[in-house]
Amino acid sequence: MLNFSDEPAAQRSGDTVDANTPVIPLPNPGEGGPVAPGDDAGTPVIPLPNPGEGGPVYPGGSADIPTIPLPNPGEGGPVAPGNGGIPVIPLPNPGEGGPVYPGNNSGGQGTIVIPNRPSTTRLRFLNATYGYPAFQILVGNAVAVNFLGRASISPYRYYYGGYRTVTVRGTDGYIYIQKTMPFDARSTSTIAVIHRAGGLDLLQISDRCCPPTGYYSNFRVSNLAYNSAPIDVLLADGRVVYADVRFKETTSYKRIRPGTYEFLFAETNLTPSPAYADIETLDSAFLGAYPIPNMVASAYIVVSSRANYTVFLLNSGSDAIQTMVVEDQ
Repeated sequence: MLNFSDEPAAQRSGDTVDANTPVIPLPNPGEGGPVAPGDDAGTPVIPLPNPGEGGPVYPGGSADIPTIPLPNPGEGGPVAPGNGGIPVIPLPNPGEGGPVYPGNNSGGQGTIVIPNRPSTTRLRFLNATYGYPAFQILVGNAVAVNFLGRASISPYRYYYGGYRTVTVRGTDGYIYIQKTMPFDARSTSTIAVIHRAGGLDLLQISDRCCPPTGYYSNFRVSNLAYNSAPIDVLLADGRVVYADVRFKETTSYKRIRPGTYEFLFAETNLTPSPAYADIETLDSAFLGAYPIPNMVASAYIVVSSRANYTVFLLNSGSDAIQTMVVEDQ
């Protein structure tokens, strides 16, 4: 289900509002939504019912009288003025926007407002800092995340594509960083708040991966620990999964068999495994020595099937490193 940014279409800097621009996205069923005219074209009326139960469509006998039942998403529905509530082109899925008359075109007859689905991007936010209070994240003028504590990650949400301004501020309103970033259409990514010399920065990490196949899952590591040396990623028996993962580097995904693993993060001179090798099939010729010298962190992970795993390496002190494991189904 799509959930767009709270930022109304008419308030997005640089966007052009016309008859094809969504009049703030339709909410989830039962939450109410904009039906013209109300007091104005964007005024929410009584809650929209579940699909197929009927709902308010202007003008009806009066502005808020329910008309013939709204169909299930994607099946079309009545939108005024038409000829007596004639169904128009299909309503989209809940949360994606939809036809609301008159929209920005007050003289239109049955103006249809439909979002351009391919123009959206899927994003989440990660607080990879140490020593800062919780953040509030804004995209444009809309709050995307209200409270993002240290070593925490927000759920994914959908936003309109294009260059957007991301603001990181404290809950007291103090702005730590404001940066314009590209929101690539049809992409999925994580925007991490990280340390840099003299302050904070934003790092965009692509989360795109081929879907897990069969019994397997996917695994990768992202080093967001400021001032860390290049780090090797090893299994407990010394097999090197990744070598020399540097600050701000995110490895490619590798397939991993479900099971329980202990991963060690260290500075070593051990020979890495072939880049094409799955984690469960690494050749014994690449076994290293145990115990592992210069270990900086470790993580136990119970890997289930058909999931994507990312281990984020974060600062937990001036020189200390901690792990944060994120599982995406």
